Amino acid sequence: MSSPSGSDTRPVFTHSEDQLRLMARVARMYHEHGRRQADIAAELHVSQPRVSRLLKRAAEVGIVHTIVSLPAGVHTDLEEALEQAYGLEQAVVVDAGGSDDDVTPALGAATAEYLAATLIGGDTVGISSWSASLLAAVNAMRPFRSSVVDSVVQVVGGLGDPRVQMLAARLIGQFASSTGAEPVFMPTPGVLGTASARDSLMADPTVTNVMSLWPRLTVALVGIGSVEPSELLRMSGNVLGEPERAALADAGAVGDICLRFFDADGSPVRTELNDRIIGIAADQLREVPRRVGVAGGVRKHAAIRGALLGGWINVLVTDVDSAQRLLADAPAQP
Repeated sequence: MSSPSGSDTRPVFTHSEDQLRLMARVARMYHEHGRRQADIAAELHVSQPRVSRLLKRAAEVGIVHTIVSLPAGVHTDLEEALEQAYGLEQAVVVDAGGSDDDVTPALGAATAEYLAATLIGGDTVGISSWSASLLAAVNAMRPFRSSVVDSVVQVVGGLGDPRVQMLAARLIGQFASSTGAEPVFMPTPGVLGTASARDSLMADPTVTNVMSLWPRLTVALVGIGSVEPSELLRMSGNVLGEPERAALADAGAVGDICLRFFDADGSPVRTELNDRIIGIAADQLREVPRRVGVAGGVRKHAAIRGALLGGWINVLVTDVDSAQRLLADAPAQP
């Protein structure tokens, strides 16, 4: 670990040859031979505080250089680069297979680990309903030993085709079971046929009670969708017809969070669809302190980038290939 110093910007210190020799010897004993500072002090007949000072000075003058070697499967370099490029609070980057189908279980496992490390108690969590990545995450979660979440609340309607509606219920129910949270379900579809039908349902006390919890969210856990609906959303029946998708495309939409669509720069896209959605509004979502987006794969690239640029999320869980594409496509730094 020790090596000769090179030219750099370190402060310049003047030392005698004997001082440098002692620094180098202490550094080798500590870093290369794994000796404890107390043992080094006893062998060299110096005080332990002096050993500590010599080790510190050895790093300052360049006798010791610290190199961090990343283990296989750890991508903190990509994570830090994403955080800087897109102003994220945190990025989690994981290895995944070569196809989009392989990404989902890897993202789910990584999200479960992230939540295990960061849910420490007192949170109110909002979860979107129709996300295969989030479903994979709750399936991978291990139960906490004590309650770490007060309530988990659906932030977009969770009713749909009975064949897959149970998946939306499982998403909330299993998260609640693992975290000790009280589950709060949104007993409506995500997309209504007309604006008047949406307005009528939103006046129902059962629905307004759920919506009243949204301003209290401390964490939002969301998938990031593309304009072309996922298989899970398509099967749910909360699906957009060809005229609606065409209108979104004409308006420049590239993706959505909780069925709120945005363009390539992350700006909300306004179409008549907005008036038929039962779900958290874009402005309300952005007020949640921690907004965790889980997405990856080639198909989601434009949607993930738009979500980052628009500030829809401030924590991203994604795969290595997506992270590299996002960095290659990052906005120029001022």
